[in-house]
Amino acid sequence: MTNTNPVDTIDPSITGLQLDPAAETEKIVAAIRKQLRVDLKKRGLVLGLSGGVDSSVCAALAVRAVGAKNVHALFMPEADSDPESLSLGDLVAKTFGINSEIEDISSTLRAMKCYERRDVCIQNLVPEYGTDWKSKIVISNSVEGKGYNIFYLVVEDPDGNQKRLRMPTDVYLGIVAATNMKQRTRKQLEYYHADRLNFAVLGTPNRLEYDQGFFVKNGDGAADIKPIAHLYKTQVYQLARYLGVPEEICSRPPTTDTFSLQQSQEEFYFSLPYREMDICLFGLNNGVPSDQVAEEAGLTAEQVENAWAGIQSKRKGTAYLHKEPCLVTRVSEV
Repeated sequence: MTNTNPVDTIDPSITGLQLDPAAETEKIVAAIRKQLRVDLKKRGLVLGLSGGVDSSVCAALAVRAVGAKNVHALFMPEADSDPESLSLGDLVAKTFGINSEIEDISSTLRAMKCYERRDVCIQNLVPEYGTDWKSKIVISNSVEGKGYNIFYLVVEDPDGNQKRLRMPTDVYLGIVAATNMKQRTRKQLEYYHADRLNFAVLGTPNRLEYDQGFFVKNGDGAADIKPIAHLYKTQVYQLARYLGVPEEICSRPPTTDTFSLQQSQEEFYFSLPYREMDICLFGLNNGVPSDQVAEEAGLTAEQVENAWAGIQSKRKGTAYLHKEPCLVTRVSEV
């Protein structure tokens, strides 16, 4: 994944992705204050700090909105977490003067057999897979297809040898179901601390994640306020630099930090680097011709149209994540 500075590489005259960071910060901060005090009637904000740019920007915005003493951050590592995530999260908390604490969720996940359930699913495809192996899920490149998402399992043995295998549906669903326990356990802890402090929970999805369903229902998709869900990823980076998020985080490629093998968000879900995906999504949302989008993104018009098909496919497949619970009184009359 290419590590680029989005502010320098996005042409605002073509994409419209350039922000006025000061004005955007003021707008978001005002919204958080109103939502927290008027709509939710809470004293402060709880959020999970992952060491990524999205949660770091949300932490900085929260401090501007309600003051550092009214923001509580949680670090929630588990057995597969990158140790760097904890150190970077701690750096953010110290940078903005936020109270924080560690809630290691490894023992909880083991008690729920998260890792065991995942490994059993993998062993259906790779019988020799053991606890000393590593794994991740990757997705096919959407610009090379017509909106069909094919998922592969990558496993690595203790000697560092890797294999990539196409997964049958039951294996894929089983692995995802097990790993989703991680996001749901973290959110349970966020709400525990929010309840005891009379705070609200701050969600951290950006527009790419929110739009295309890159979140777990009742997991990282649950929150009381989502302050950056309207911002493209490149815009989040613009705000990060304006707000003083440490450069170590601004220059770190986005990761899922979910699987034992290092995995980018591009590999797992979006299939394009965030810069190109931002441009494609912006073009789709704003009716920009595919050839114009292609020129800015460094793709062909056909690749852009394939990326658009992938976006629409993800929107359709994950639409249920945005829905409220179904009630009998809401059944449409035929």
